[in-house]
Amino acid sequence: MNKTAKKIPAEALREVEIQDMVAEGKCIVRHENLVIFVTQVAPGDVVDLRVTRSKKNFLEAVPTHFHKYSDLRVEPFCQHFGTCGGCKWQHLGYDTQTKYKQQQVEDTLQRIGKVQIPEVLPIAHSPALQYYRNKLEFTFSFMGWLTEEQIKSGADFDRRALGFHTPGRFDKIIDVEHCWLQPEPSNAIRLAIRNYARENELRFGNIIKQTGLLRNLIIRTAESTGELMVILQCYRQHQAIEPLLDYVYEKFPEITSLNYVLNDKGNETFHDLEVVCYKGKPYIEEEMEGLRFRVGPKSFYQTNSAGAYNLYKIARDFAQLSGNELVYDLYTGAGTIANFVARQARHVVGVEYVEQAVQDARVNSEINGVTNTEFYAGDMKDVLSADFIQQHGRPDVVITDPPRAGMHVDVVQRLLEMRAPRIVYVSCNPATQARDLELLDEAYKVVKVQPVDMFPHTHHVENVVLLELR
Repeated sequence: MNKTAKKIPAEALREVEIQDMVAEGKCIVRHENLVIFVTQVAPGDVVDLRVTRSKKNFLEAVPTHFHKYSDLRVEPFCQHFGTCGGCKWQHLGYDTQTKYKQQQVEDTLQRIGKVQIPEVLPIAHSPALQYYRNKLEFTFSFMGWLTEEQIKSGADFDRRALGFHTPGRFDKIIDVEHCWLQPEPSNAIRLAIRNYARENELRFGNIIKQTGLLRNLIIRTAESTGELMVILQCYRQHQAIEPLLDYVYEKFPEITSLNYVLNDKGNETFHDLEVVCYKGKPYIEEEMEGLRFRVGPKSFYQTNSAGAYNLYKIARDFAQLSGNELVYDLYTGAGTIANFVARQARHVVGVEYVEQAVQDARVNSEINGVTNTEFYAGDMKDVLSADFIQQHGRPDVVITDPPRAGMHVDVVQRLLEMRAPRIVYVSCNPATQARDLELLDEAYKVVKVQPVDMFPHTHHVENVVLLELR
């Protein structure tokens, strides 16, 4: 522990009142010239703290005892709250959650972006607060994590687990009984597979040594069509795989796409591996305003379907399309935004790094009879060249939806050179969005800001910004 931290007497960390919520869902306490970031608490809690990490100008701590609970608290609804790594804001009411998300967007744009912004529009709420995700990934482990309560009980537990990572531990998996994130039959399928594997002595994976048979389970549900995809990842080929898949398909006839992947790599990504469609069709379909989007095992699709519809409508409204515009859709993914706005535009050009996603985007245009789109694959900073712009034309509107890292500085520079009249910037990370806005400020002004909640009970927030050429 550093010298600054050592100077704090132990009593200074007793009966501390938590002051506020800050970035990434952490709370804050200020002690003299030192900042203490605290997890697992709410503003207004009075707690004793234990320091878990010490840096030059701040500490990180966790509560060891609660003297008083905040009035902002509500009763968490999930039995795994506090142990599972997800839904860390269940102890806060939804109005409180969205208040802090709104504050996070405002503070981040002003502190990092340092650009003049208008009054931020009220955050758009998620249409559903539970069972809102259309995709979940679960991990098998031969030695599941036990909670303190389970250890203290002295009971024997089957350690073969299928569930989520515990916070900060890639190698520790908590066995999940009921998850409130994805609608049924997600829980039923997961438990059926876990129980079958236990009863038939199938080897659950060892994450560290990467041995065993069963590695990962992905369940994707399409809210709008009711279609259902299951993807089983195994470390290697084995005669037990097909009987397991046959069992699942017979028990859950609503499954429309049943797949498996053999993956002995160092990570669970399988974009470069063959996905075997064992039963049904190799994709599911989502529907939005009469448009159907094919979602394959490797496809990206926003994980909150109803929330995505809100997000896309806001982006389309900000674009102010009249039917005559040339639109560039950057980081287009599977072309969902591009196809969503195509009916209101003259032409849409989509650019995306992942080749498979671009293939999906073209298919999505084809099956919907959308003829005014075209898509290109490659690194954005390389594709979006002066020759590319000369070939396709200077856009009237740019819609950009980059990953959490934001846009490469070369891409920002190309936007400044392109000087499109309007840019609609959709972001899942207001911090990197703010950084990019500061760079764009030399030619653009921010005229609208709209936070969107896509992930209730977490600190994550989407944000849509409209920029206009000065």
